[in-house]
Amino acid sequence: MTVPEAEQGEHANVTRVRQAATALGLDLEVRRFPQGTRTAQEAADAIGCAVGAIVKSLIFTVDGEVVLALVSGANQLDEAKLATAAGGAACGRANADQVRAATGFPIGGVPPIGLATPVREFLDEDLLRHDVVWAAAGTWHDVFPIDPRRLAEVSGGWVGPLRRG
Repeated sequence: MTVPEAEQGEHANVTRVRQAATALGLDLEVRRFPQGTRTAQEAADAIGCAVGAIVKSLIFTVDGEVVLALVSGANQLDEAKLATAAGGAACGRANADQVRAATGFPIGGVPPIGLATPVREFLDEDLLRHDVVWAAAGTWHDVFPIDPRRLAEVSGGWVGPLRRG
């Protein structure tokens, strides 16, 4: 069940994402799912969409640089492909402290916009197979729909193959 933000009171993280969206010329339709959208499958079930239309925001480090991989919920990230796309060699998952410091958001709620620091973004080309994808809006409960081409544009992200296999 979705609950309009106005009825729930908006979380400060969602407000921050909304403000970033406005600055980018986006009008976000944030949806809150009280049961949570922590995993791609939970989000797809709650929203009623294909799991591939869920944007997983994965924070990694490539040669020490924090980067954001926006990956289709149906895919597993290939770390070697991310490292190559970022022009590096060593790739590993960022820890919770690194995620919070770089993005200003908790793991599970990292949006593709409104990050605390400039972070290079890399988009899984499989997201472009969908007319609409759903991304985190700053919490484990809040998401927003967006055309994946527009997402690539506003994030300034590199688009290419990131999935394992």
